[in-house]
Amino acid sequence: MKSRSNHLLLAFLLVTVRLAADWPQFRGPDGQGHSAEKGIPIHWAEDENITWKTAVPGQGWSSPVIAGKQVWMTSAEAEGKSLHAVCIDKTGGKLLHNVEVLTPGEAGPRHRLNGYASPTPVLDGERVYVHFGPRGTVCLDTAGGILWKNTEFDYNVIQGGASSPILHRDLLILTCDGIDNQFIAALDKRTGKVKWKQPRAHLEAAAKKRSIAKMAYSTPLVQRIDGFPQLVCSGADHVAAYDLTTGSELWWMPYNGFSIVGRPSYGNGLFYVVGSIRQDHFCVYAVRPGKGRLRDDQVVWQRSISIPHVPSPILVGRELFVVHDGGVASCVDALTGREHWRERLGGNHDASPVEIRGRIYFCNREGKTTIVAASDKFEVLAINQLKGNFKASPAIADGALFLRSDTHLYRIEKSGDQSL
Repeated sequence: MKSRSNHLLLAFLLVTVRLAADWPQFRGPDGQGHSAEKGIPIHWAEDENITWKTAVPGQGWSSPVIAGKQVWMTSAEAEGKSLHAVCIDKTGGKLLHNVEVLTPGEAGPRHRLNGYASPTPVLDGERVYVHFGPRGTVCLDTAGGILWKNTEFDYNVIQGGASSPILHRDLLILTCDGIDNQFIAALDKRTGKVKWKQPRAHLEAAAKKRSIAKMAYSTPLVQRIDGFPQLVCSGADHVAAYDLTTGSELWWMPYNGFSIVGRPSYGNGLFYVVGSIRQDHFCVYAVRPGKGRLRDDQVVWQRSISIPHVPSPILVGRELFVVHDGGVASCVDALTGREHWRERLGGNHDASPVEIRGRIYFCNREGKTTIVAASDKFEVLAINQLKGNFKASPAIADGALFLRSDTHLYRIEKSGDQSL
């Protein structure tokens, strides 16, 4: 309908937390995958609209993050016993820094599809924060000098680290959901000292199953509710919100299952949270925040058809878009959960989609990016193919799209006088 199309156009133009210059954390400035950058192309190939393609040393699946003239990622060498922070010049693609930050005696376990450098760094313009799960967290300056390290947290993530750190004011926040210990930690971003540490609650049901039922890999989201910021983080068996000053729990909602990866989204007065209804059967819940255990009527709707394990949902106004790990994308009404469309894109998907001025970019593991209209009507705008294996989520800055493969980082932008 024309009114719905107008609503969608207004929605993406009014997304409030959009910084034109930088992409400082996993899923961008607002943590939800939105960009208002102009001029991003919808067509590219290895010989089209590639400004530069730079080899990335080591191996890693962390997504690129951008501040100023620098793009940062992490990587691992020596089978996970040499962990690095990697910096590439945003404009020219030159490798600027490849800093060995940690040398753990044991690399630790990992899933066959994961690596040793999967959590995405976070930037504040002056410092770079890299995290490698229980192997440790390191702060660097933008010249590549190490400012501090914290290796004090002990927890066992048997599939490798994946939760990305986030910043809130002077806090660096880590989610640590192992099979043995589960907690949220807030560090002083200037010193690396622990400001607070909050154990996860509500894991009694998970504990009765087996130890792995207590693990999770989600990245939290900070959102202001009634004027006060809340830290919302999905864990095993439940999602919970925490007070950012003390770490105390504000509200929570149970679900069944574990190994949750997707980052929450927020809009329309609702949090959109990926949980599960049983092992390996995932579900998205639209929940209205409150106090204590949420009531049944605060779960506005839930949907378990083609819901992803790894890629996070993306909200554009009144529409919520998801792509299942197996390549089926869906669009639902974000207020009711009613399905608008469900279509197969193909391939395997690990990257979380991004929205750029009313277009959704879905990047699959095999190097294909499918661009669709952010609409309740399914419309493919373009399909593009690159070489390599892609699991990292895209970054957008400076009129360009940045994609990381298993071997390279690409800067993709219009060349010459081209139309979108």
